[in-house]
Amino acid sequence: MVSRRIRDLANLGIALVLAARPAAAQEPKLATVLERAAAYVTELQRQLSGIVAEERYIQEITSYANRGGKPLVPLQKELRSDLLLVKPVGANDWVQYRDVFEADGQPVRDRSDRLTRLFLNESPSARIQVGRILEESARFNIGEITRNVNVPVFALQFLLPANQGRFRFSRTRDRVPHTFTRHDAPTAAFRTSTEVWIVEYRETQTGTVIRTSTRKDLPSRGRFWIESATGRVLMSELIVRDRTVTATIDVSYQPEPLLGLLVPIEMRERYEGRSGERIKGDARYGQFRQFQVNVDETFAPVIRK
Repeated sequence: MVSRRIRDLANLGIALVLAARPAAAQEPKLATVLERAAAYVTELQRQLSGIVAEERYIQEITSYANRGGKPLVPLQKELRSDLLLVKPVGANDWVQYRDVFEADGQPVRDRSDRLTRLFLNESPSARIQVGRILEESARFNIGEITRNVNVPVFALQFLLPANQGRFRFSRTRDRVPHTFTRHDAPTAAFRTSTEVWIVEYRETQTGTVIRTSTRKDLPSRGRFWIESATGRVLMSELIVRDRTVTATIDVSYQPEPLLGLLVPIEMRERYEGRSGERIKGDARYGQFRQFQVNVDETFAPVIRK
């Protein structure tokens, strides 16, 4: 939606009063808000690349397909992980890596070996090491729906300058994310000194960011909650759907005083497969601290059923 135009006013007195208002009171154009969001996400990625967060993550199968009358197991898994945002040397993409160190209260015994293989040993090829990073990040996912997009800052890449052209953006008034109700929706997006725009996006180009395991396109859509004056993203929503799977991932952000940044504080995800399987995940983030790691690779996210 473009900014509202000031109509001609017949009453000169009213016109003079309106003219006295500062120009900043006028709404920006959508293109301006998206430009601010692109600059914000670019800088946020740079700053978050030196930060590690602890993730407490519960995945649960709430419905499962009939497999000879036997339920899928496990029905629930609780993970504790360190979450790292790393930028491959010589690449344009950032990778968020989930380093699981505890599963269902038990330490992950091969953690040191995994980190050595992923970040210290030389890889025979970029593709092989990328596969290893994605596989390790998703190794504890439960259920039959394979996914590696379940990390909090994934959707923010759609706002980067190089990626905005892949999407059609529009302003919407629908404020509640799909995985929340109106009673438990996060309030960060409504407690701000500047106006918050809810911007809807829909991927329109072929060769989509997310694809199935057979490399078929899986277009993304969803919404961003953006401060119009600053470009800060307060919430993100990602939805992908085809005839085999539907996935929804919502992430909310809030200020971290010690870092001076907006950081992800909660992620909610829901998956539904054609066979009737339903999976939900809820993650919380805290204990943000400084860290630095470099990985010489790129990545290719997938969702498949």
